[in-house]
Order: sequence, then structure tokens, then C-alpha cells
Amino acid sequence: MKPSLLNMAGLLLLFFSGSTFSQSTDLQKTIHENDSLFWVAYNHCDIDGMHRFVAEDVEFYHDKGGFQNGWPTFEQTTKRNLCGRVNWKIRREAVSGSVKIYPMENNGQVYGAIISGEHKFLITENNQPEYWSGVAKFTHLWTLENGSWKMKRILSFDHQPAPYQTTRKSILLPNKTLKQFQGRYDSKQGVITVAPNDNSLSLTLGGKTTILYPESETIFFSKERDLTFEFVKTDGKILKLIVRENGNIVEQDPILK
Repeated sequence: MKPSLLNMAGLLLLFFSGSTFSQSTDLQKTIHENDSLFWVAYNHCDIDGMHRFVAEDVEFYHDKGGFQNGWPTFEQTTKRNLCGRVNWKIRREAVSGSVKIYPMENNGQVYGAIISGEHKFLITENNQPEYWSGVAKFTHLWTLENGSWKMKRILSFDHQPAPYQTTRKSILLPNKTLKQFQGRYDSKQGVITVAPNDNSLSLTLGGKTTILYPESETIFFSKERDLTFEFVKTDGKILKLIVRENGNIVEQDPILK
């Protein structure tokens, strides 16, 4: 029996769809591997390793840091911002399940691919534990140049602070203890006013008020960010307020007489 035209068409469809699926799978694997190797180099501040995957005429668009045109500018900026800070290290990590890869074709020939998704950035500074700093979206255009895949266009946007959930626990303090912290403190950003509330303190600076919760008899914390506020006493008198962010001292504010 001769195969019908319908059957032959079905066989051809299966053949070509299978071939397309294989090509798409190979492309996704290649882009994923190259992308992963680029970020390994990024996380280790390996400029040469990053250069392997970046085109000479790269264009980098950042919604906070502006526009960078060409590898030399990209290299200088990376050395200064990523690799030039003492006791500070950044690590990038893709948000699981967010990364997608799309082929770019011209007359059926693949010439590039777009990879997009979300990633988060984690910071280590002054030998303190690593903390989650922020999140952003990204879109990268990879193109095939002389048999090698290169990132040609980089878009990094919608940068947001990391969502914060405190693990600190509040304790109960009597009003008498809370009242001893009441006063005005001399901050670099202006005068801080501290007042007691119901088992908490209100801290006001520049018209904005933050509620502080007691972790101990002298240390309070914010539920909005990783900030702690330590009231330092000598001979029963409050001398200053020490503010820490992510465990690092950012301010020491003396009380105003």
C-alpha cells in the first residue's frame, strides 16, 4: 500500500518539529551554560573571565547606573564598582524559575538568543554574614559572532531593595525603662527625637517616624529594615545612640543636653 499524502505530511511534520525541538534544546543549553559561566566570573570579580562572554561593542543599560558603551567602559566601571571596594563583595544569584531563553532567527537561521528573568544580589562586607541587598530584572541579548556566543546588549532594570523579614523577637519592657531613652539625639542627618510608646519607641527624623521594638533592655530594632539601635549608658545616664545596619555601625549619635 502506498502511503497517502496525509500520512507523508504527518511524517514530515514530525521530522521537522523534532528537529526544531532538538535545535531549541541545544540552544537553550548553550546559552544557559555561557550565562552561568559569565556570572561565575562576575561573582569572583574575574574581569578576564567576564570578557570571554562580552562583545567588544556591548551596550549596557542600567536603570540606576546609566549607560555604558563598549567593553573598555564596561571593564573600567566593573573594576571600579565591583572590584575596587575594600572589605566588600557582591554575589549575584538568579531567582529560581524566573529565567527564560528565546531564540532569535533570520530566515530560519539562529543568529542570537534573549535570556531574561530576575536576579538578586547578596553583599558581604567587613567580614560580616552575607545579606540579601536587592532584586532586579534583566534582559540580555546574546549573538553568535565567528562561532562564539557573546553578550551584545545588557539591560538591568526595576532594581528594588530586598524584601525584609526580621527574625528578631521583641521583649516586654516597663514604661519606666522606655522613658529613660526619651530625648533628642544629634544625627548627621538632623536631630533624632525618641519618645516612648506602648512597649516600643518612636524615632522621628525629618518628619518620618519609625517604630522601634525592644530586643533587650538597651537594644531596639526595626521591622522594616535590618537596623538596630543601641542606647549606651554610663552611671545610669544615656550618652549616645549607636545605629547599625546589617550589623555594621553607620551612626553614633550623642544625646543633646
